[in-house]
Amino acid sequence: MNETTQTLPAPPLPDHLSADPRSPHHVAAVFEHDIGIRLNDKERTDVEEYCVSEGWVKVPAGKTLDRKGKPLLIKIKGKVEAYYR
Repeated sequence: MNETTQTLPAPPLPDHLSADPRSPHHVAAVFEHDIGIRLNDKERTDVEEYCVSEGWVKVPAGKTLDRKGKPLLIKIKGKVEAYYR
């Protein structure tokens, strides 16, 4: 079997993860897999950043953009669970 055809095991999910590649909390290897986020036991599909230990997620605030043209994010607090689908 060729090494390139084997699927690599998913890396452990970090405590703090960001979808923005410019962030120091961005881990590209994690985004090669499908990630799910639950906030207060409800599935969220719009999460841009999360922190499990501090209990928050950042999601876009509608269609509002910041001065750099990126979606404006709001922080929602609660019980955060990150998992691979």
